[in-house]
Amino acid sequence: MQPLNTPIRNWDGLRVWIIGASSGIGAALATEALQAGARVALSARRAERLQAVAGAHPQALVVPIDILDRDAWGARHAHICAAFGGVDLIIFCAADYRPERSWDVDPVRASQTLETNLGSVYTGLATVLPAMLARGSGGIALVASVAGYFGLPNASVYGPTKAALINLAELLYVDLRPRGLSVYLINPGFVQTPLTAKNEFSMPALQTPAEAARAIRHGISAGRFEIHFPRRFTLAMKLVRWLPYRLRFALIARLVRP
Repeated sequence: MQPLNTPIRNWDGLRVWIIGASSGIGAALATEALQAGARVALSARRAERLQAVAGAHPQALVVPIDILDRDAWGARHAHICAAFGGVDLIIFCAADYRPERSWDVDPVRASQTLETNLGSVYTGLATVLPAMLARGSGGIALVASVAGYFGLPNASVYGPTKAALINLAELLYVDLRPRGLSVYLINPGFVQTPLTAKNEFSMPALQTPAEAARAIRHGISAGRFEIHFPRRFTLAMKLVRWLPYRLRFALIARLVRP
């Protein structure tokens, strides 16, 4: 079977823009792409952390941005295009997460999470898509999560944003693939990051950011649409996703503390 996206056989010189590159998966992915020869623009709020990730790589470009500042996106994109000549692949890694049950949700914090995890992606898409569509090539990668497969307690706001990203990636593929663009949906399991450090429960099949970054790059290189890992965990989550509600709810209730 043919891959759903155009495989990337060679990352040498590939122009990559990573949103959320200051820590976690984004930082590890920036390192992975730079080591593969890509030209990488690293974006997040903390310039000093971005610089630390970029290190001495001559192909790294530090481009700080507050992703919630809609007016900042155009200028940052123009800066990258002036330096690189364009963007071949944009990867949306930025995320906000707070473990909370439904009765703990604060509307102000919820709004911030919604804007960070979902709203900023729409702003970024509106920024990069015109140039990609004009030339008929480019790639969009959305880092969602297996937490978006079905409703899980403790992910009362985070989970729905990731479910929305899964839906968004699917419709983007239908819209953009016929126009020459590639779309990648990235659904990690548990990865050891500052976000998952907030969890107070045991996280099965926990991976390092470096392991996650390798899985993502290999999936993009192969032209996969959905890149999910580690498969020993994500395949089990997919199975639960297809259970009838009665069985699924009973299983989740047994796993979650009241």
